[in-house]
Amino acid sequence: MKKLNDPAVLERFKKGDVSAFDEIIAAYQDSIYGLCFHMLGDYHNAQDAAQDTFLKAYQSLKGFKQDASIYTWLYRIAVNTCIDYKRKFTFESLFKHHFNDERLIEQEPSDEPSPERISESRQSAATLKKALDKLSKKLKAVILLKEIEGLSYEEIAYTLDISIGTVKSRISRARDELRVLMEGTHRGGGSQ
Repeated sequence: MKKLNDPAVLERFKKGDVSAFDEIIAAYQDSIYGLCFHMLGDYHNAQDAAQDTFLKAYQSLKGFKQDASIYTWLYRIAVNTCIDYKRKFTFESLFKHHFNDERLIEQEPSDEPSPERISESRQSAATLKKALDKLSKKLKAVILLKEIEGLSYEEIAYTLDISIGTVKSRISRARDELRVLMEGTHRGGGSQ
């Protein structure tokens, strides 16, 4: 991810330099898409949510007061956008699209791992996905932002508009719940 000089880019944008926003997109589009994909679990919905995130950011950037970095501010918009998307789509359709998309395997390079390794990897991913989807929205959001996106406690607190203590508590609960869910699935207890 590129490092931006937030004040300089923001000042240029406020003065009418639209190319400054192009720099923001170039610096953060992969991270925002990754967050949206992890939260939504679907390629197409993640693309749409990422685009909506940048559209919302563009529309409100002139009023951005810089109480956080542009990066953290975008994550907050993305999380809220994904929560809105989740309200629109059922879990079944997201799960079906995510795990039945055979095009993912066809795009692998020719020196890919053995079919057994691919199968094991898919099973592990499926188990983790099922466990994540059993978490509440609040716990899922903090664990994804911390473990997948690598945000600090402070950035997560800002993104979700909660205290740092709440962030730490939710991360701890999310890890505990995931551990129990994953162990239950490995022992055959996940088929409820």
